[in-house]
Amino acid sequence: MTQYRPVLGNIPPVVKNLIIINVLVFAATWILGQSGIDLTDYLGLHNLQSDKFMLHQIFTHMFMHGSLTHIFFNMFALWMFGRVLESVWGPKRFLMYYLITGIGAAALHTLVNYLDISSLQRAVEGFMNTPSADQFYSFVVKHKKEMEGFIYTGSNYNLYDNAIQLANQWLDKPDVLEFQNRAGELMSGFVTGKMNIATVGASGAVFGILLAFGMLFPNTQLMLLFPPIPIKAKYFVIGYGVIELYLGLTQPGSNIAHFAHLGGMLFGFILIKYWNKNTKNFY
Repeated sequence: MTQYRPVLGNIPPVVKNLIIINVLVFAATWILGQSGIDLTDYLGLHNLQSDKFMLHQIFTHMFMHGSLTHIFFNMFALWMFGRVLESVWGPKRFLMYYLITGIGAAALHTLVNYLDISSLQRAVEGFMNTPSADQFYSFVVKHKKEMEGFIYTGSNYNLYDNAIQLANQWLDKPDVLEFQNRAGELMSGFVTGKMNIATVGASGAVFGILLAFGMLFPNTQLMLLFPPIPIKAKYFVIGYGVIELYLGLTQPGSNIAHFAHLGGMLFGFILIKYWNKNTKNFY
């Protein structure tokens, strides 16, 4: 049984340049942010229904990151597993794989978000046609976790607290027209806010790399951090994929783009199978 032990040095060119580009973009995002310029508005991936959506974001979002922790773990995984794949496939094929899985991840994530937001828009339209306190209360309770993620600037007061307070007031006094108008504004604002949330990060491509490593080196032992136990690469990849699918289905509106991760793995699997349709080897 082989055991993969990464060593420093000898980073192949594509992996090295991808890491450099990601670090430079992260630094530029921080520096420009100090001047009030938010690169996320231009380079982060916005939803199709958002006025901020631009086609190039499907590509540029994978070179941006939201925090130091975010970029560290993505670049660490790229270095750890990507350089092995690049040494097997060569620079051109590896770069093609990285970009296709990153764009594929964006495609699946965008599709899921489009369906989610379209469903919200229909719910708001239904409410506007026949507004009622019960309907508003049900909407707020259903989207509690997502609303709790919207924090009002300068306070710890989140959107859910405001919405549930309004819902209770309206239930107590169902004939007050002001509550109906405020409820409609709040629901519309919630949907608009969701539309304008940008997705950033190389995670989709990184998950594609994890999938490829598990397919090329299925019996290689990896050492988990939590808990610190060895596990074969194929079981690690399968387990991670199952976890992402479960979280994507059970935690809609999460700050983590679970379906982007799954998209990277899905497109990676399809691409590897296509490349190897006439051979039993992956390289």
